[in-house]
Amino acid sequence: MAYKTILVHCDASKNVAHRLGVAAELAQQQGAHLVGFHARPPFQTPVFFDGGFPMDDFFKSYEASVKADLSVALAAFEKATKGRHLSTEWRVVDGFVENDLPVQARYADLLVLGQTDPESTLPTPTDLPEAVAIASGRPVLVVPHIGVTAAPGKTVLLCWNASRESARAATDALPLLKAAAKVIVLAIDAKSSPAGHGAEPGADAATWLARHGVKVTVQRDVAADTDVGATILSRAADHAVDLIVMGLYGHSRMREMVLGGASRTLLGSMTVPVFMAH
Repeated sequence: MAYKTILVHCDASKNVAHRLGVAAELAQQQGAHLVGFHARPPFQTPVFFDGGFPMDDFFKSYEASVKADLSVALAAFEKATKGRHLSTEWRVVDGFVENDLPVQARYADLLVLGQTDPESTLPTPTDLPEAVAIASGRPVLVVPHIGVTAAPGKTVLLCWNASRESARAATDALPLLKAAAKVIVLAIDAKSSPAGHGAEPGADAATWLARHGVKVTVQRDVAADTDVGATILSRAADHAVDLIVMGLYGHSRMREMVLGGASRTLLGSMTVPVFMAH
């Protein structure tokens, strides 16, 4: 099992090279076809328009902006893939990224997106990674906006709570887990139950992974009075983890993402890539 098509979101952000570098490296490792995706948002009449200025001026400004953004995104994609032995494709659509990216994602094995940058001035929705993961049904690898020092996947932290979401994330991440030098199954505040954890929380998941050839260990922890997401980040730092795998807990309500606490914490404070699936 390997990823054969990887889709990476390419915009004009100053941090786009970070996610492109990770996507290109993973595509090379997996022997995957790499698709660079760019969305050109449609022209929208300014809400403050009162007819005092020619509409042509607004449209010319819009055209210049989308053309410049496309040029920056394409240049970044070409730079990231230059000199690599990769099968690549550049794909551009006219539409809103939050609408078109989930559709394109259904024909890929893995998406690579960037973490929301609070300093960005681009119109990219701040909840794009989680919205795409929930709407597309495909796993998403989110790369920190601060970048990474090496390709992720050597030491992996798998967040396990015996839920459907965590099982889905673990299954979708199998190509990465099998290639890792070490995988730590982390069970936090785990309790045995007929519908969840077994007698030894995390042990059943570790046994299943070991049958796939994954080099796996189990760690059980207690969040106590701290947020579960903060505990996950702390353990990731303790073990020098370079990739966190987790199920995404949440849903979309009236175009507003309603996330679980751990998901929200990790997506906001991540320092290493986060692989998530819903």
